[in-house]
Amino acid sequence: MRRTVDDAEAMESLGRDLGRQLRAGDLVVLTGPLGAGKTTLTRGIGDGLGVRGPVQSPTFVLARTHPTLVGGPPLVHVDAYRLGSAAELEDLDLDLAGSVVVVEWGAGLLDGAAESWLEVVIARRRGGEADAASGPLDDDELDADEPRTVELVGHGPRWAATAYSSQARLGPGSA
Repeated sequence: MRRTVDDAEAMESLGRDLGRQLRAGDLVVLTGPLGAGKTTLTRGIGDGLGVRGPVQSPTFVLARTHPTLVGGPPLVHVDAYRLGSAAELEDLDLDLAGSVVVVEWGAGLLDGAAESWLEVVIARRRGGEADAASGPLDDDELDADEPRTVELVGHGPRWAATAYSSQARLGPGSA
């Protein structure tokens, strides 16, 4: 499923909608450049799950657990940017079965961690990339509200019968 998200408020709203669909054992892997909106989306997921906040980037602590306020699963928010391998991620001893786990920068580090996961790829015009003509982005450019393209692709049996299914993207008769 692909959609355009106009601004931070819409990104958080998408997260809230997604959070209401998630359940214990769900793994969500977020990919996108600096400033794409990964933490903003996670803040919305936390709101949709009804967890205690504030949901902030766990960059320096690697992982934060947000307990539920409404009897649902806790949210475990991981920033894997500084991790070098799947083994380092495994060392965090995450409660994959009893929590909703959202991993920023987790692409390629989660192979075999779960039989199902939801991959969320966020693209923006320039994101954290610098170009030769204009140089590196400053904080205002990283935080700028500009449209993002968000692609949500579910892998494995948990997502097979949903609109996020990787098979749904292929269409009828595709392998």
